[in-house]
Amino acid sequence: MVLDPKFLLKVGLALLVAAAISCALTPLVKLLAKKVGAMDIPKDERRMHHTPIPRMGGLAIFFGFLISVLIFQKLKLSSELQGILLGSVIIVILGVMDDILTLRALPKFLVQIVAAVIVVTSGCRIDHFMGLALPDWLSYPVSVIWIVAITNAINFIDGLDGLAAGVSAISAGTMLIVALLLVPEPSAMVCAVLLAALVGACIGFIPYNFNPATIFMGDTGSTFLGFMLASISIFGLFKTYAVISFAVPFLVLGLPIFDICFAVIRRLAHGQSPMHADRGHVHHRLIDMGFSQKQAVAISYLLSAILGLSAVVLTDRGEIQAMIFLIAVIVVGAIGVGVIFGTHHVKKPGTAAEQSASQETPPEASPEARNDVQQPAAQEETQDENV
Repeated sequence: MVLDPKFLLKVGLALLVAAAISCALTPLVKLLAKKVGAMDIPKDERRMHHTPIPRMGGLAIFFGFLISVLIFQKLKLSSELQGILLGSVIIVILGVMDDILTLRALPKFLVQIVAAVIVVTSGCRIDHFMGLALPDWLSYPVSVIWIVAITNAINFIDGLDGLAAGVSAISAGTMLIVALLLVPEPSAMVCAVLLAALVGACIGFIPYNFNPATIFMGDTGSTFLGFMLASISIFGLFKTYAVISFAVPFLVLGLPIFDICFAVIRRLAHGQSPMHADRGHVHHRLIDMGFSQKQAVAISYLLSAILGLSAVVLTDRGEIQAMIFLIAVIVVGAIGVGVIFGTHHVKKPGTAAEQSASQETPPEASPEARNDVQQPAAQEETQDENV
């Protein structure tokens, strides 16, 4: 498909502006976090950092995204887009409060539902699934569940330095490519600008957040990114194709979706609440298999990129070819899941000499330090998990 060079320039500028603003604001947000007490303070031996580290870095991501969108949309906001932005503001305010005060999980969950309802009632909802029109009584709750689930899915994978920001950037970048393939669909053109700004905002933040991180995004960033990815996927991708449209968002967000589903099933199987924190997430399993923090993050990036590429191929093929390809991806993915999750490998503690020789995190610190309830230095997973 031939794309308008002016439109591509607009998309590219939206990405660059968001990246520049996010990168420039992050040091300021770091100072603000210190002033208001949004700090990750080491309180026990499970934490691997010795000095408090600011969180709430998601505020820089949010402003980078918002300013870029307002510039390149020229304030021409549809009712759906207004609902998405209003809901995102609510999510960011909630995240800031949680990073400062550490709120309980249930109130956060209820506010997330309110934000999702605002998006859905503005007209941004899943009204088709696999070519079938959904009745209103089903469309509204399905849309709310999707938004709240993806919001918390990104929050769940926010467990290692740079993990959530990188996976979100890859997912948004994949959606951007799909949106460009769908031009001149009006919703796809708007989605392209939104996604470019989201990618840029993540890229601008990653230099400060990659291991060893100097600032964490906190709930402010992880829930905002999840909320936006979920809302934009409804706004554009779910309304695009008749039969295969449902598969594209699930592939693009495959890693966080799998992680949250596996976490809920695992906890219920153990007789625990879905909100009970544990250390059985994908990144924990990779660490326990012997990978370093940077290697675990790199593997997660690779998995997200493969799923994203699959989504792009799915978009650009006929329905029969696409379904065959999707089945092949599922089979290969099932084999990979069996390898990683077949046995919960536990990494054995190393000697003192091995610890001093290692350039990565001390091996014996990794299993205890990566805990969903506390926030270690090498991760920025929020203190409370939502489902």
